[in-house]
Amino acid sequence: MEKFFKLKENGTTARREVVAGLTTFFAMAYILFVNPNILENADMNKEAVFLATILASVVGTLVMGLFANVPYAQAPGMGLNAFFTYVVVQQLGFNWKEALALVFICGVINIIITVTKIRKAIVKAIPESLQHAIGGGIGLFIAYIGFLNVGLIKFNDVPALTDFNNIPALVTVIGLILTIVLLLLRVKGAILIGIAATTILSIPLKVTSVTGLKWDILGPFKALPETFGQAFVGMKTLFSGGVERVFKSILAIFAFSLTDTFDTIGTFIGTGRKTGIFDDEDIAAIENSKGFKTKMERALFADSIATSVGAIFGTSNTTTYVESAAGIEAGGKTGLTSVVVAAMFLLSIVISPLVNVVPSAATSPALIIVGIMMASSFKEINWDELEDAVPAFLTVAVMTLAYNISLGIAFGFIFYVLVKAVKGKAKEVHPIIWGSAALFVVYFVLMALYSAAII
Repeated sequence: MEKFFKLKENGTTARREVVAGLTTFFAMAYILFVNPNILENADMNKEAVFLATILASVVGTLVMGLFANVPYAQAPGMGLNAFFTYVVVQQLGFNWKEALALVFICGVINIIITVTKIRKAIVKAIPESLQHAIGGGIGLFIAYIGFLNVGLIKFNDVPALTDFNNIPALVTVIGLILTIVLLLLRVKGAILIGIAATTILSIPLKVTSVTGLKWDILGPFKALPETFGQAFVGMKTLFSGGVERVFKSILAIFAFSLTDTFDTIGTFIGTGRKTGIFDDEDIAAIENSKGFKTKMERALFADSIATSVGAIFGTSNTTTYVESAAGIEAGGKTGLTSVVVAAMFLLSIVISPLVNVVPSAATSPALIIVGIMMASSFKEINWDELEDAVPAFLTVAVMTLAYNISLGIAFGFIFYVLVKAVKGKAKEVHPIIWGSAALFVVYFVLMALYSAAII
């Protein structure tokens, strides 16, 4: 163990790594209940998604720990699962099998850009202001879903706050208050504890029920065939249906890949550099290298592998969790931390019967809290400079108000090109941004013509 993980060389011990692994797991274990709840809205089997979530997390986190030897954990990403359900399936009109196919393709693309210098071009192409706007906008999108799922926001002629005769909404508010208090008091596993406590409160209030609950641990294994390998079934019809369908597919893949890539790189840079997990050579490798010469490159490869593997099992994009920072703060410095997290995910199969008991009222506070945390990206945007503020604001506003992550990215790219061109700085815009903005404009034009029944 010492030789494999290089514990002494990294200034850590086995005991410290185990504690760090447990810390990370409890900080992110809420995904076990949130992910099935979200993907169920895409007509997926909740038990199957529960097991797919576990298996994708185990495989991705083990590759991260054993191949890259870094203390990061992976699981289906918040925001990415919401995009999968509420945009790709419910708005763009793909069925969940086709959506899994899109995720699988996204994983393959991420593998390609990780082992080649394409990654360098992409990283340099997207301006930081848009990267932060996309991250923060997804946070607001997730929080908005949390409000909508339990009717905290209701719609008549205009959006309005519920009048709180809605019991699920009331339970959600109580759960939100409890979770915020736990977070402020720095209680480990605060979000998971909040979900558990809110679920318990939901039982006597008849928001959920334990009637007929059977402790059948094999249930998810029996259900898994409903999702396992269905990405390849979805591949058969993915691009059928004409030009509109092809453009929607490209748009979804682009949004999946862009969000996943920058979410992961942001997590690595934000937590790894200041703790010494990644050195200057690792950071430079993001732009200048290809292959697996550094820990950073191996970690990025592990992340991209996990996305395709997760799609095969039957879940949305698997990504590196920023909650890994909790374990890093607890002293985790090597892949042993990740191995412990993977082991805990595997053991959590025994709680599978509870997945059908946890209501949206219990998971919605988690969505809102994650949204709050992701909104911290806004502080990195120079709001005093219109060149940054205009595309950033429109990215966030369209993403949230139009209830569509990909359209928010589209508006951000288009208006970034516009403001730069007007300011005489067109040469500063990377060709990738020019090309992407042009494709988005073509997409909007085609959709307008399609809606007018011209084509």
